[in-house]
Amino acid sequence: MFVTITKYKAGIVPVQYKRIPCAKQGGVKFLINGNPNFLLVLVFNVGGAGDVIDMKIKGSGNWVQMARSWGMNWQVGGSGWINQSLSFQVTTSDGESLAFEGVAPPNWQFGQSFEGEDNF
Repeated sequence: MFVTITKYKAGIVPVQYKRIPCAKQGGVKFLINGNPNFLLVLVFNVGGAGDVIDMKIKGSGNWVQMARSWGMNWQVGGSGWINQSLSFQVTTSDGESLAFEGVAPPNWQFGQSFEGEDNF
């Protein structure tokens, strides 16, 4: 192996990368944190491409755009999220999108996580 590597100059070795879809067990999971005026939702166990590029939330009204906070944490302001069922729409980098309707029941609490029935 060393003989093969030494034919390249200055320690540069060509590497080929191949994206492998991530097969996950179970559904996409959501951990809800924050406070009554601010939700921070960590989305994890995402299969397929694995990287989330867009996320929306819906309570009893219409879909509302969430903003990426850091990593896979997504945030939304407002106090209208308490005491209502929460739905999430997740889009991955390969353009696939899934909606998780009513994944969090109306009596959800901060610090709880919920699992959707589907995955990418």
